[in-house]
Amino acid sequence: MPRNDIIRIKNASFYAYHGVASDEQNLGGKFEVDVELHGDFSAAGEHDNLKLTVDYEAVYAVIKKTITQKKYYLLEALAKSIIDRLMEQFQLIQAVKVTVRKPHPPVKGVVDYVEVEKTETRG
Repeated sequence: MPRNDIIRIKNASFYAYHGVASDEQNLGGKFEVDVELHGDFSAAGEHDNLKLTVDYEAVYAVIKKTITQKKYYLLEALAKSIIDRLMEQFQLIQAVKVTVRKPHPPVKGVVDYVEVEKTETRG
């Protein structure tokens, strides 16, 4: 039976320029990302070897590059792009769940944040 180990990165924060409104694209704002990586990382635990797991510093770098390199209108598109890059670069990952939050979004009301959660499995 395959193992399902999980590596999580919680609340990685970035300043970026995503949104539909021109103010969001020009002034920018804070974005927060949670990532959950599923796979069999048991060999890393047995051998205490970074090369046998997914290096979360490298994962963070992929997230940062994705979120700061290009402007997205939608959080859904940003989350999909993060997943695609992580699955492409880390073959040990069998599934990825990404949550992207926008604190204090520009809506006509008081809202702490909006978030999009997307999950994909390697098929």
